Amino acid sequence: MDEDEIRKSAQLEQKHWWYAGRRALVRRLVRQVPPGRALDVGCGSAGNTAVLRDLGWSVTGLEYSPAAARLARARQLPVLRGDARHLPFPDETFDLVMSTDMWEHVVEDDQVAAEAARVLRPGGRLLVAVPAGMDLWSGHDVALGHVRRYDRDGLVALVESVGLHVDDVRSWNVLLRPVAKARRRRHSESESEMEPVHPVLNAGLRAAVGLESLLPVGARKGISLVVRASKPGPRG
Repeated sequence: MDEDEIRKSAQLEQKHWWYAGRRALVRRLVRQVPPGRALDVGCGSAGNTAVLRDLGWSVTGLEYSPAAARLARARQLPVLRGDARHLPFPDETFDLVMSTDMWEHVVEDDQVAAEAARVLRPGGRLLVAVPAGMDLWSGHDVALGHVRRYDRDGLVALVESVGLHVDDVRSWNVLLRPVAKARRRRHSESESEMEPVHPVLNAGLRAAVGLESLLPVGARKGISLVVRASKPGPRG
């Protein structure tokens, strides 16, 4: 993702329905996990990193982009610049490793997964969100610097290949998938969809994402996939 796109995303992050829904998802999935040390790999401008901090975690962000790292540090969060394929931490350092919409940017996602597993403590947890379905591939993915979108079986196989146990995999943004698919069929040029949204429409989209959390739709196709996994062995 180029620096202009990073700055645009940071400006949208506080109010845009997508980012608000993703923060709510992270909060919901992590709330019941006892806090410890967490690493947010590919933290961007650190909106989700701040969610972990607010839940009581001792959290560190890792970000490759210098522009995004500067934005993240402005939140008064500890952020290191580094490469997700070569994490600058010893083995078994963290109780939680999280990546939201980052793995799809890296050709060697197997190395990213292996590094996440390496720095997890036994009993530690992995939380990863990625874009789903190559049938949704469009100019939006090109503009954001994606190299792939994931299917459920491929994501599970990748996580299991590094020795982690997949506890749960679900779709996210299921209700809005038909809208996204229709939009992307009409707009094939390289252009990000992350743009300001009229407040009324933004509120409606936030409501749709919130409603989804109450419905049993996680097994259906969505815009994103979310996997939770754990490293075998007793925690701590």
